Amino acid sequence: MRLTFICSLFTLTSFLGFSQLTGKTIDGIAAQVGDNIILISDIEAQKLQAIQAGMKPDKALECQILEQLMYQELLLNQAILDSIVVTDDQVDAEMEQRIRVIEDQIGGRAKMEEFYGKTISQIKNEFRDVIRDRLLSQEMERQITQEISVTPKDARDFYNSLPADSIPFINSQLSFQQIVIYPKIDAADKKRAFDKLQGIRTQIESGKSFSTMARINSMDPGSASKGGEIEARRGMMVAPFEATVFSLKEGEVSNVFESEYGYHIVKLINRRGDSYKCAHILIIPEYNEAELEATAYRMDSCYNDLKTGKLTWNEAVLKYSNEESTRENSGIITNPITGEQTWDMEDLSQVDQQMFILTDKMEVGDFSQPSLYYNPFERKEGVRIVRLMNRTSPHKANLTDDYSLISKAAENSKRQEVIEAWTKEKIKNAYIKIAEDFKNCEFNNEWVPKI
Repeated sequence: MRLTFICSLFTLTSFLGFSQLTGKTIDGIAAQVGDNIILISDIEAQKLQAIQAGMKPDKALECQILEQLMYQELLLNQAILDSIVVTDDQVDAEMEQRIRVIEDQIGGRAKMEEFYGKTISQIKNEFRDVIRDRLLSQEMERQITQEISVTPKDARDFYNSLPADSIPFINSQLSFQQIVIYPKIDAADKKRAFDKLQGIRTQIESGKSFSTMARINSMDPGSASKGGEIEARRGMMVAPFEATVFSLKEGEVSNVFESEYGYHIVKLINRRGDSYKCAHILIIPEYNEAELEATAYRMDSCYNDLKTGKLTWNEAVLKYSNEESTRENSGIITNPITGEQTWDMEDLSQVDQQMFILTDKMEVGDFSQPSLYYNPFERKEGVRIVRLMNRTSPHKANLTDDYSLISKAAENSKRQEVIEAWTKEKIKNAYIKIAEDFKNCEFNNEWVPKI
């Protein structure tokens, strides 16, 4: 299962970076499934990622990787037979996402191009088919497993079937609620942001560099350091932004326009069909100090209502909170990493370190005093009160406290059984050839008949 996870982390890095990191080129065919071949270099690229994740670099690892790659090719063959379609938009969106991951690791698009000795366009053209094949395989697997469901009885039977020494140990899990009040942005705040951006645009019209003005002024952390530059494809950005981009001529700078993020100006650098490169400057309206002070007073009233018992927690959430994502859910905070309402310490340290400081000494049901809060996902500042909803002690997993975890494990077990049965069936009718160097591998499936 761990190897499957490593292979699922497939990024362009494993293909682009292999020869640079090893200083050599590995050639040769490791296996063939249908019309598709698996190169030794494919195995080495995945092996490199597995080693970086802490796996032992031995022949057994190579065999596991080869089997996983053969399974991917089996999925691809079936996807083609079943006429499964992946659109260009899906491929481009996936490509852009993977490229941005590498950019973040390397330090920007220019450094990425310099490191790999290829332009972004060359990288995209070279690996478009690779991305398309991977998406086709993923869609095929999704269709194979889409009917899987787990009942409470399934979860119970799965748990009871586990050997006592295989039941996982669960670290402490926490769940939180919060009441958040964000200062209101009024018309004067919006006008101030609009006027500031209009002044920037005027300076650009007078000869100032768009790139320099973006670096100095833009409030978009993802693009400001790159002179505001963005490469995207139709459908990737919010509607007002794209409508403006596709109305411009190359080199033209837009008028100031508004989106849900704030006020923008955009300069179109180039456009090829639905793909485009542009630069933009974002100014986010900011509240004034008087509004922040009013927000703090309002949160003090909320705190006093809770402290004196005038309002229950749920009543206070509905009366005071203006955070849309939690207001209608008793203020419960969802873990964005897992999608669950529980958090472990590792997730908490990645997403909201202040939460641990606020709740470390709390008993379940206690709530904090009001404190300043920055929401990194919505880029908003506010004031909040945090409540510790639950804290579990470290323990062996059980059906009462960990049903969700056990149910997911049971679903994964069912999923694996379905995949294994499908694989065994499809192997019977597929043309499969394995190179001599790998014929002694201990595979989970009988890919070629044993002599």
